[in-house]
Amino acid sequence: MPRPRANDTEQDKLARFERIKKAITALEKQQALLLKQGDLAPQGAWVARYQVRQNLKKYWYYKLQVPMPYFQCATSDKLSKYKHLGKAGTTGHIDAVMSVFRRFVWDEIQRIIHTLDDCLLDISSGSELDFC
Repeated sequence: MPRPRANDTEQDKLARFERIKKAITALEKQQALLLKQGDLAPQGAWVARYQVRQNLKKYWYYKLQVPMPYFQCATSDKLSKYKHLGKAGTTGHIDAVMSVFRRFVWDEIQRIIHTLDDCLLDISSGSELDFC
């Protein structure tokens, strides 16, 4: 099989570069759609379920939790790691669950974009090797 000519290789690189750019653009549009759907939870947030016992009864509640203090406390100027959401199925609970979901999807799309950016650098810097 004949070796590809330099012009063919440059055309191939340009075509691959353009495909990657289109993929990045599509991913960025997905991120914009996520933002239109609602807020993103803080980085590293999750919804936690906890139990309260009172008069021999058990009650289940939910909270949005983060690793570092982030939420403004209602009674002081301090920050808290927790935001009380109430019972399962309340508007606050569902909004928090969906914001955590959107954060997860946003972060995953961002990781893919960074990977594709690295691919663009590989193509444009000429650091790729042809194995023919």
